[in-house]
Amino acid sequence: MVPSIGVDPFAETDDQQALRQLARGVAERSLAPMARHGDETEEFPQGSWDAIRAADLFGITIGEQYGGMGLGDIEAAIVLEELARADVSSAILAQLTFNGPPRAIEHLGSDAMKQRWLPMAAAGDALFCIGISETEAGSAVGHMRARLTPDGDGYRLNAYKNYVTGGHKSRGCLVWCRFPGSEGTKGIGAVIVDLEADGVSIAGTHEKMGLRATSEAELAFDDVRIEPGDVLLAGDAASNEAFRTLIGHINHERCGNAAMCVGAAQGALEYAITYMNDRVIGGRPLADLQGLQWKIADMATQLEGARLLLKRAVHLAGAHGTPPPLETAMAKTAANLAAKFVCDEAIQLLGGYGYSREYPVERVYRDIRGLCIGAGTVEIQRNFIGTNLLRGATPSGHAWKSTPR
Repeated sequence: MVPSIGVDPFAETDDQQALRQLARGVAERSLAPMARHGDETEEFPQGSWDAIRAADLFGITIGEQYGGMGLGDIEAAIVLEELARADVSSAILAQLTFNGPPRAIEHLGSDAMKQRWLPMAAAGDALFCIGISETEAGSAVGHMRARLTPDGDGYRLNAYKNYVTGGHKSRGCLVWCRFPGSEGTKGIGAVIVDLEADGVSIAGTHEKMGLRATSEAELAFDDVRIEPGDVLLAGDAASNEAFRTLIGHINHERCGNAAMCVGAAQGALEYAITYMNDRVIGGRPLADLQGLQWKIADMATQLEGARLLLKRAVHLAGAHGTPPPLETAMAKTAANLAAKFVCDEAIQLLGGYGYSREYPVERVYRDIRGLCIGAGTVEIQRNFIGTNLLRGATPSGHAWKSTPR
């Protein structure tokens, strides 16, 4: 059915608009004033965590039976956009709950696993992290070495995970690992590890260019006991089906990544517009200069294109589904590139002030640069988009026809 003329197919409901205003208020009152401090000190943004928890925003995507709101990717994207508009490092705390291990546990875990972990996540009583990357297995996940060995009715986990966002402050970790007999992507599954368990240690944290308040940790798992109830998704050595399920679940995270890029870029664009209207040179505001007006036009146009691609992806997920992979890859790619462009141009428009750490656009540029790597690099997304289009896939709602050359 074609929407009526003048009707926005992605228009927010009254409840969604109220949620956006709630998240924006939390961001402006509590996250923004602390953003520079977290960036300079690399201290965990506890104040941001407390503010998000006090507003009951951690439970957005968690079922009502576990203390959450039972909402979907649309609402998660709204909140993440508003939080990232003020501080991306703080928004990542919500991202890890909305689209990280708690989301996977609710979709894939046992009832006992859900009862153990989800009320904790919804209440904001614990942070959760994801252990996928390793020293020699970043985007090439099939090269991972993390492995389970049988131990009675359970397993023992030996792994060394790198770039685990928030791992040094988390209680639970979703660890991708090889089940017995695994080779390549066959047999890769996932377990939930209590980071207070014997054999778990924090090997270190990385000093980063951006997202400095939410550190990347290195976690070591030395002969950690894994009970049968800790298995989120068992890997079968004869199949890569579990691996494919886990990869598909990352589409939630990729949409959250795109939402944070859109929000951060929106904040940078708004700051540049305010600066141009306030900054007077030779008796004229910068906003009067046509060349700079064109920059603002290009920034806004590219950002709005990314926002629309993201809205399509999350709307296609429905209330409780998963965003489709092709549309998700397009949304993440567009949002990553738009954020890079918009934040870079915002620095240029502010001139020397844009390059100064006293102004937020410099920090925002460094923050979003990391989002272009996390949850699958821009290059990985392009590989996926290109190969799928060449094999005949098309975005939702389109019927393309290839023309022989």
